Amino acid sequence: MATKAESYPVLYQQACALAEKEDDAIALMANLAALLHESMHFLWTGWYRVRGYELVLGPFQGQLACTRIPFGKGVCGTAWKEQATQVVPDVELFPRHIACSSESKSEIVVPVMRGGEVTAVLDIDSERPGTFDDVDREWLERIASLVGGLS
Repeated sequence: MATKAESYPVLYQQACALAEKEDDAIALMANLAALLHESMHFLWTGWYRVRGYELVLGPFQGQLACTRIPFGKGVCGTAWKEQATQVVPDVELFPRHIACSSESKSEIVVPVMRGGEVTAVLDIDSERPGTFDDVDREWLERIASLVGGLS
């Protein structure tokens, strides 16, 4: 079985190929969620889109999810507010965590930037603590940036 350091470059190439052929952000988000979810076997993989002062659920793979998240709340809202990727090794220790699923133990949220503003976030949950690290951050930021130029 390949390590994630070996898997992400291949996934990024596949993501780039998907992005080359698509000019609609939601369609690309849907395929990227499926690609990441199936390839990496995450608990939940999806997108939230900025709509006013809240994040609204977008394309995802996995269990039912929270549909709306206020600015600055939870890991997703914090990534939006701080305009920075959030890596949370143990969601129980994150003071503003929103528990959409009791199975989620660790999380990474990557903001999608366009024109200096966050337009969406990529949210990925794992059922294991400590799943995400700088390898995930680097590659998921690259993958999320593919959505940044689309509307």
